Amino acid sequence: MRYDDSERARELARRARTLMDEVVLPLERELAGGVSVSEGTVAELRAAARDRDVYAPQLPAKYGGMGVDFRDALPVFEEAGRSPLGPVAMRVDAPDEGNMHLLELAGNELQKETYLEPLVAGGLRSGFSMTEPMQGAGSDPKLIETTARKEGDEWVIDGHKWWTTQGIEADVLFVLARTNEDVHPYEGCSIFVVPTEADGVEIVRNVPHIGGITRGVSHAEILYDGVRVPEEHLLGERDRGFVYAQERLGPARLTHCMRYSGMARRALEIAKVYLNARDGFGSRLSAKQSLRHRIADAETRLHVARTAIRDAADRISAGEQARVPVSMCKVFAASAVQDAIDLAVQCCGANGIGRDLPLSEFYGTVRQFRIVDGADEVHRRVIARHAFEDLEEAELEPLTRFGDPVGMRGESGDPNEVNEAEFVAE
Repeated sequence: MRYDDSERARELARRARTLMDEVVLPLERELAGGVSVSEGTVAELRAAARDRDVYAPQLPAKYGGMGVDFRDALPVFEEAGRSPLGPVAMRVDAPDEGNMHLLELAGNELQKETYLEPLVAGGLRSGFSMTEPMQGAGSDPKLIETTARKEGDEWVIDGHKWWTTQGIEADVLFVLARTNEDVHPYEGCSIFVVPTEADGVEIVRNVPHIGGITRGVSHAEILYDGVRVPEEHLLGERDRGFVYAQERLGPARLTHCMRYSGMARRALEIAKVYLNARDGFGSRLSAKQSLRHRIADAETRLHVARTAIRDAADRISAGEQARVPVSMCKVFAASAVQDAIDLAVQCCGANGIGRDLPLSEFYGTVRQFRIVDGADEVHRRVIARHAFEDLEEAELEPLTRFGDPVGMRGESGDPNEVNEAEFVAE
């Protein structure tokens, strides 16, 4: 399919595809099933991405990226998503990618020098610490319980978080906390840059979860017990944490959509190759009409998702927040890619659930997508709220109301004025 990507975007995608085909996928195929990649191998992959001029395209050149516009960088995310090793190779991997964008948006020069540049270079890892255990913030972030209070020139943070992606491996955490109890949480929260080595930061455990074997990324439960950070560790302005979080999450949801679209594309490619090589019941499986139709449906839905993602990205690049289009993309893409990967597993039978092919890992990983960065239900709520705005009440004017028969109205429209001619005729 050809999309309305710029020539620069297409060239970046070509370079990313070459890196994937020549370096990343061969290395992935050499890994034994269920084995996590080493940090040494990650460093080699990143060196290969730099050699091919496709490393951190979405970040400013002054911090170590390539300075490519968000919309032009987007196809790189899709190419990277074809393997669990692709995003980390090109430094477009979550959650660091979103956190680097957050620092770029709201960080001061000292924060950027201290954290953004090392993150881009791959010398640091990070976590976004927002979600809390019951009954704290989750799909409804207004329930946030973590607090930060000012004492002199320090902030003191107390709270309990979990599902902080990469929290165990992280060197620095971006912590959302309540800083003003007198206003609505959306107007009274801030984000703090917290080194994981700070006193009072307790990494409780890696929450057991599905997916993510090859890269081996954790989801941490973390306690913040009287954690003290200097004033300069406040990210951006006080009480604007939710604004910054939303600015981070909009583009991050689209990059997630593109990475997972790449994963679904790869899954379907594997399935098609397998069907074309496997005989069963008198012919190649690829000749079975039912399977061909299911593949056709999956390809169609994936194309629609990729088109919608690009439309939403165009809106963001034009300066729009694009919350509704982003929510539509998140819900639809999550469903489309999950169905495509499920189909690929089914097409490959026992080989689909084995570890020789990457499909079983894809299958476990993709199920997270309908929950992370906002559950389906939350995004449907956003879409529905918009759908019921500015309704045209005049559309119901032709309807008959109880006690107001159309045939008994006079010319004035008053239901109490009897139309004498109709009355006599009856």
